[in-house]
Amino acid sequence: MEQHRDDILRAPIAEAMRAYAADGARAYHTPGHKQGLGAHPLLKALVTEEGLREEVSLMEELDDLHEPTMCIKEAQEMAATLYGADQAYFMINGTTGAIHTMLMGALRPGDAVLVPRNAHRSMIGGIILAGAHPVFLQPEVDERLGIAMGLTEETVARAIAAHPEAKALACVYPTYYGVTFDLARIAALVHAHDMLLLVDEAHGPHLRFSEALPPQAIDCGADMAAQSTHKILGAMTQASMLLVNGVRVDRERVREAASLLQSTSPNQLLLASLDIARLQMAENGRETVGRAVRLAGRLRSAINAIDGLWSFGPEYTCYPGATGLDATKITVQVTGLGLSGVEAEAILRHEYKVQCELSDARNLLFILSYADTEEQADYLLEVLRQLAKDHRREHAADKATQMALPAVPAQGMTPREAFFAPKGSVAFSEAEGHIAAEQVMFYPPGIPILCPGDVIDAASLRYIEAMQALGLKVVGPRDASLGRIQVVK
Repeated sequence: MEQHRDDILRAPIAEAMRAYAADGARAYHTPGHKQGLGAHPLLKALVTEEGLREEVSLMEELDDLHEPTMCIKEAQEMAATLYGADQAYFMINGTTGAIHTMLMGALRPGDAVLVPRNAHRSMIGGIILAGAHPVFLQPEVDERLGIAMGLTEETVARAIAAHPEAKALACVYPTYYGVTFDLARIAALVHAHDMLLLVDEAHGPHLRFSEALPPQAIDCGADMAAQSTHKILGAMTQASMLLVNGVRVDRERVREAASLLQSTSPNQLLLASLDIARLQMAENGRETVGRAVRLAGRLRSAINAIDGLWSFGPEYTCYPGATGLDATKITVQVTGLGLSGVEAEAILRHEYKVQCELSDARNLLFILSYADTEEQADYLLEVLRQLAKDHRREHAADKATQMALPAVPAQGMTPREAFFAPKGSVAFSEAEGHIAAEQVMFYPPGIPILCPGDVIDAASLRYIEAMQALGLKVVGPRDASLGRIQVVK
């Protein structure tokens, strides 16, 4: 990462945008606000006048995202070097777009792909677009936390033996809660069977910048990894990267898939923010990510001294399916206070003005990033102390908080077949035995409980009803109240 340091401490896309704005050419082109000339004052306040002047695209200085030859090409090459990949693609429709590109670039209609059931909804969307056939794998589930962890080598090996025709394993690493597993061993396993390893690494774009964190997916042998630069690093929301490594991937197909799925008028501010986020990590990533790791470790220890709260650390992840932890993800279990995670989130948000990343039945999740300071960590600790002091309940948390995640439902058809099949609706309470025609999940984290093509079972229905009763936000179904659900006719 230190090679050619003077060359990488630049932001080529931002430089090109500034050069066009400074040239003084009058705008007889898109966008319609004409470099801010007609922008509403609210928009000017949001974006700044300088940002609007530079918010143009497709000028000769600015390159073409779909056929880059200048500043975008240079910026992507810098990103690939920083992350130790052969190729980096800038994505302006989020990691969802990166995952869709990854799957469409690697799979063909009818291909089997191994997928853990705790994959994000975007993975299911990519499978529908590619026309692939998913073979769902059961990740390890931690009973104390009530959350899905990672895959074991044994689970993957059994799936390969049962489905030797599979073209790829598409997995999540790290999980939303920061848990990692032995990806290097799994990479060796799938490659030995001539399969690709495709990774949703949305929550791992910072892993490369601290030796105290688990290794990133590309360094474990992944063929492709989709990273949310905006989630953990300094890019604007919707700006992500797709990293490609090795010779197993047809990069021309990946480029064609990216071009097919992304706008022909990419937002230059998003592209520049990716370039600048990469620059920021090149400048001081090890220092700032290292600080986040240290602050998180100190914060976790202090939280565990609070009666009624528990935050698991790296020492807890020492079993198959959970071999490591991104320490900057701080999961706090609140059921010891007699609260559900949803209740605790609402109290923190409205009484203490602290917003967590997500809540589930038992836990809150907080993220410390490269941006956080000692004051930020201290403030969160004091608020959690107040929560434990002022909102402890004598009775136990609702029994629904202890419900286990349901097992993977049987498949009645592929997600793509269900997506295009004639649909009808039935009462949610009478849906058992029908084939789901829509996804049902709680967001965040956006992990489907039911996917299109699943045979709806009683365990899934009971779990969904219990989580809905706790107040988790239902996403996916046409009827968000879950009075009725769409099924295949």
